[in-house]
Amino acid sequence: MSAEPPARVRLDKWLWAARFFKTRPLAVEAIDGGKVRVNDDRVKRAKQIQVGDRVEIRLGPYLHSVVVQGLSERRGPAPEAAKLYQETPESVRERERVAFQLKAAHVLFVPENNERPTKRDRRRLEDFRKKSGWE
Repeated sequence: MSAEPPARVRLDKWLWAARFFKTRPLAVEAIDGGKVRVNDDRVKRAKQIQVGDRVEIRLGPYLHSVVVQGLSERRGPAPEAAKLYQETPESVRERERVAFQLKAAHVLFVPENNERPTKRDRRRLEDFRKKSGWE
């Protein structure tokens, strides 16, 4: 049994090994749902990826754009999984922007007394979304 890393790995196995998804079936579901792209193409779960490929993963409101730095078919500890990819600076900035918007929207528009939002609250939220480009 050789210990050298493989030259190519199935996309679903790599996403699981890189800890983007807890299970392979969740990774498969995301791929089949069009939430994962490789080199700007929609792909199938059996797509063989290699070092240097660009992978975009949509997780909730966040888009992770990463470049494959290593390959693995086995899931290991988080520090080892982090070595399998490098996130692009644009992706990091965009995720931070979205996180700030989500936090700001929550602070601005959550009623203090846990009641339903009023018509005025809804209008303020809609204005905020339009100004921030959320629609």
